[in-house]
Amino acid sequence: MIIALTGATGFVGSTLLDLALAEGHSVRALTRREQPAREGVEWVRGDLAAADALRALCEGADAVVHVAGVVNAPDNFGFVSGNVTGTQAVVDAAKAAGVGRFVQVSSLAAREPNLSDYGNSKAGAEAVVERSGLDWAMVRPPAIYGPRDTEMFELFRAAKLGVVPLPPEGRASMIHVSDLAALLLALAVTPAHAGQVYEADDGVDGGWRHVEMARAIGDAVGRKVIPISMPAALVKGAAQIDRLIRRGKAKLTPDRAGYMMHPDWTADPAKRPPAGLWQPRIETREGLRATADWYRNAGWL
Repeated sequence: MIIALTGATGFVGSTLLDLALAEGHSVRALTRREQPAREGVEWVRGDLAAADALRALCEGADAVVHVAGVVNAPDNFGFVSGNVTGTQAVVDAAKAAGVGRFVQVSSLAAREPNLSDYGNSKAGAEAVVERSGLDWAMVRPPAIYGPRDTEMFELFRAAKLGVVPLPPEGRASMIHVSDLAALLLALAVTPAHAGQVYEADDGVDGGWRHVEMARAIGDAVGRKVIPISMPAALVKGAAQIDRLIRRGKAKLTPDRAGYMMHPDWTADPAKRPPAGLWQPRIETREGLRATADWYRNAGWL
């Protein structure tokens, strides 16, 4: 197949690109910057605001996998532009090209759109896809971890220091990036799941308590950690400080604090993909250890 891919240079997209090539597919990949030539990949220069680039991306493709999105923005306009308007542009290009399959990467945050601008924008993107008339499927990933990730890395770095600050007590599901990529590819090549919204995870029923997750990451980096569940007011204050100090590079933003304090970010078992389509293969504790090893080898830890 020819798979048109947005977000191909990011954490999830690059993992999916590697997997698609390994399984014999060709990838047409959107990129803002010049990329080195790679067998099986046709790089298309542009972004989600470049209609000509999106047309070139989708023309002749068998499936579109839309991974690109905005997870951090200074205001609501930034989230809407990247996640809602950007998704509409990709959908329009896919429809114009007559693409037969559209796979959308959403987020569990879309289930609670009132908690954050990010979640609201992901819910808006889902609505765009749902009314598109395309043969679509969507995946709402939980917390994604794995090599090259810069988001969960903050917890690994904290664990290395022995103290892991956490939001108020709650639960969350996790998934390794390679397992997520395998699901996205399976949906791209399997047309029997039109109109489905899946919530995939590592198979741990009920997800992970925040403190359990922190201790598992501590084990991965070889440290006994002290998990500290912070009250909501302290999380909000820390978000303001992080934004002030790191500005556009802040990881704990006020908007992110809004959905982090929700007590239940576990995948809905009723929305898990059918076993015949996909099953998680990476046990989380093993995956966390391998991820910590990657961070060490890359000089991050």
